[in-house]
Amino acid sequence: MNTNTNPPAESRSSRILCFGSDTQAAALNVFTDDEHNYLLPYAQFLFAEWISNPALEQEPDAPPEKLLIRFALAEVVVLGSGLNSIERDLQKYELSFVKSADRRLAATLNTYVASVSITFTKEKI
Repeated sequence: MNTNTNPPAESRSSRILCFGSDTQAAALNVFTDDEHNYLLPYAQFLFAEWISNPALEQEPDAPPEKLLIRFALAEVVVLGSGLNSIERDLQKYELSFVKSADRRLAATLNTYVASVSITFTKEKI
């Protein structure tokens, strides 16, 4: 009988996840690089755009892909590679969180998020 009340140790894979999926997700939890986290409701989701990162023209080491996620009052920018997985979960409203991962892990991950930022838009009166 196991009487250990400590939670199980966090596995390596759970520490490096850049995004998570949940079929019951009602909002997207955005963990930004400045160590803030924001919960954005899918009811305010407007659109997403997945493109090549324009910064590649000036910085060859820049992340190759950019995913812009627009909500009514905020714009989330995700830079990385393999972002089609994130876009697919977002399309089904199953993306539960997104956050960046350590650059040293980029080669080992199918979906690598280099950075996540958020900009809040102003409502015009």
